[in-house]
Amino acid sequence: MTIQTGEQLTIELRDIPPPEPKMEQTVQDDGTISLILNMKVVAAGKTVNQLRDEIHDMYVPKYFQRMSVNIKRENLTFYVGGEVKMPGRLLYNGDITVTKAIQAAGDFTVYGDKKRIKVIRRAGNVEKVNYNKATQNPKLDPPLYPGDQVIVPLAPW
Repeated sequence: MTIQTGEQLTIELRDIPPPEPKMEQTVQDDGTISLILNMKVVAAGKTVNQLRDEIHDMYVPKYFQRMSVNIKRENLTFYVGGEVKMPGRLLYNGDITVTKAIQAAGDFTVYGDKKRIKVIRRAGNVEKVNYNKATQNPKLDPPLYPGDQVIVPLAPW
């Protein structure tokens, strides 16, 4: 699974003098993270192993004779709230859509509006999803990413 914008990473550069503290980094909207010596690297779209190798190669042998890189991804989650039976934060394991997320949250309550579901992306943009149409046409069932929110509103009675 590749790293996404907005994701939290903990990066540790080891075996270098002087020892560097762990760096807590958020992948920026342009996909980059900032490292020591004012170096930037594109993290989004890469696997942890690809990013680790690229960071290593940026510094060794140009700046350091040797160095090891540890990268830890914080738990990836998304949120499902509103009129679902079990609202809350769910672990993101990749390849999940709006309809699957609602099912993972216990499905709709009897008061849930299936036609006006809101997806609030981590970046703040909002999408509307009609559950009934999305179950009929997979193209209308958008994927979710870490940090996204799915809100099922109260049905207008």
